[in-house]
Amino acid sequence: LFRSGGNNLGILLKKYNSLSEPAKASIWFTLCNVLQKGILFLTTPIFTRMLSTAEYGKYTIFISWYSIIAIFTTLNLSAGVYNKGLIKYENKYALTSSFLGLSSFISLCALMLYLPFRTVINGLLDLSTEFVILILIESIFEPAFLLWSVKERFDYKYQKLVLITVLMAVLNPGLGIILILSFGEYAIWRVRAYVVVNVVVGMFIGIGILAKGKKLFDKEYWTYALRFNLPLIPHYLSMTLLNQVDRLMINSMVGASEAAIYSIAYTISSMMNIITTAINGSFIPFTYKAIKDGVYEKIKSVANQLLVLIFVLCSFTMLFGPELIWVVGGEKYMDAVWIIPPVAASVFFMFLYPLFGNIEFYYEKTNYVMFASCVGSIAKIISNYVSIPRFGYISAGYTTLICYMLFSFAHYMFYKKILRENGIKEDMYNIKNIIFLSVLMIVLTIGMTILYFSTILRYSIIIGLVIVAFLKRTQIMKILKNIKN
Repeated sequence: LFRSGGNNLGILLKKYNSLSEPAKASIWFTLCNVLQKGILFLTTPIFTRMLSTAEYGKYTIFISWYSIIAIFTTLNLSAGVYNKGLIKYENKYALTSSFLGLSSFISLCALMLYLPFRTVINGLLDLSTEFVILILIESIFEPAFLLWSVKERFDYKYQKLVLITVLMAVLNPGLGIILILSFGEYAIWRVRAYVVVNVVVGMFIGIGILAKGKKLFDKEYWTYALRFNLPLIPHYLSMTLLNQVDRLMINSMVGASEAAIYSIAYTISSMMNIITTAINGSFIPFTYKAIKDGVYEKIKSVANQLLVLIFVLCSFTMLFGPELIWVVGGEKYMDAVWIIPPVAASVFFMFLYPLFGNIEFYYEKTNYVMFASCVGSIAKIISNYVSIPRFGYISAGYTTLICYMLFSFAHYMFYKKILRENGIKEDMYNIKNIIFLSVLMIVLTIGMTILYFSTILRYSIIIGLVIVAFLKRTQIMKILKNIKN
């Protein structure tokens, strides 16, 4: 066995060494992302037990507001515009330092504008002055790391990026635990730890960027960045609101404790998003090549198998909902179990809509993507505003599901429009299969909520499914092998 294991390790190393630098980088970036999210997920149970639900809720609200405010203070310059700029301009160091200068300038202006109006803004955000200042400080320093990490990925330089990312993933919660144990069980210590780690890393990387780029302002680079990214702000904002607005509205309408409980259910679903995002990232180039070659049947076949795989993952998350909540949050978060079914089902539709969106991007119809995003976020805010006061914060899980269903339908309509405009008569996806799985997912969501009242029945179904999976293991492995290929 030892010899066999050694031989297998040698074969793996040989295969790894034969890979191209982009392939090696892709492997390490994926592992890095999984490690980063995995450490965050594994440390969540520690903080949910160290902090009260109200205090943990304050921390989740801080993260939500930062995600939204940073869109305006940084313009998401580390996103698509920077990748495009790295291809367009030869002086990558000057481009990077100029983008950092623009982002820092906007964030500093935001900080200066905030200070005289802090009382009014604090009331609107339902945050203290320190929380808001920490958000703005974070937005000044974090872009340095984000820009640098994008450039490292662009150049396939994975060693330093992987090391620093994992180091941050460990230090961030580690310092938070130390500060809470030392100074008290308050959310502000968790937030301070989060900001300090990001600021220190961003400061050192920012100095390196400036040393190489030697400029904070360049009219051409700033104009290019503003022209490219300002029209995309509604899209970035809409996508962030879809993910964050639930917690903010629950905090405002009900309370921080309820926002924390909702956040735990969302944290569990976000772990599934790591898998769905990785799968879609690999499926995009496959889809584009198949469209270019005109072999739509290949897209249809693989998409069917992927949708079934995601359906199964969502189903098992629902089945083990109570156990997952207990592990991640503990007894005081058990009410979050009622949010698991709709939020887990939402992950299925989060995977579904990019399938249609991939076609929109291929044919460069980004205006369709922006319109669908805006409609989805507006629908989310309105539905939450109506449902949360009437039916409680748990209803936010169902509004999330409904909005992602509408989101998927909107992208489907645009996808059909693109097919007509390009004279493509054959569907690239099996729409009947998609409808069947979608309806089955909704039925399962309702049924699973009922199953939570009977632990014996739920475990009986789990045992039954395990037996079926064992008996059908050959067919299942064949499907997984096809997806891998």
